[in-house]
Amino acid sequence: MHARHLLLNRSSMPSLTAPGPTPADIAMFEAATLRVPDHMSLTPFRVLHFHGDNRHQLGSIFLAAAQAEAMGDVAEKRAAELPLRAPSVFVVVTDYKSEEKVPRQEQFASAACAAYAIVQTAFVQELGAIWRTGPYAESSTVKNALQIGDNDIVGFIYVGTPTTTTPIKPAKTISVFSEPSL
Repeated sequence: MHARHLLLNRSSMPSLTAPGPTPADIAMFEAATLRVPDHMSLTPFRVLHFHGDNRHQLGSIFLAAAQAEAMGDVAEKRAAELPLRAPSVFVVVTDYKSEEKVPRQEQFASAACAAYAIVQTAFVQELGAIWRTGPYAESSTVKNALQIGDNDIVGFIYVGTPTTTTPIKPAKTISVFSEPSL
């Protein structure tokens, strides 16, 4: 796939099914994450991969969070099933390093780039992906269960085969670039 096509046409795929990524696809995801901007080569992130039956473990964690944090009846009913919406869920978490030249904000940005690399690489490999956050990314119950300590969940990247062709969103007509008038 041409890089220009990738950059200008990638779209989130919310409806995913099997087959999921192969071991070769996953190796490519990892290789891509290790090429993201990373000041001082700290690799300030980790990626937890839930697939197959172990997606139920993540669902149990979500359910425990929904109950412990009073997210409501609807959240409790849906929680355990959320990770089953795709064959693979990659949980990208920060792994902050103590380095005065690289503040946490920059390390978080590097981890976010790693998450984006997984999404982009899935698209290149003709898979679908969607990056989700929401209350489970902020949940202390989820963070404790995943044993990530004082780190952050950057996102849950759901990956699989798209069930339908997702139309490419039209290009935005706004401009986000400007010349500063200081």
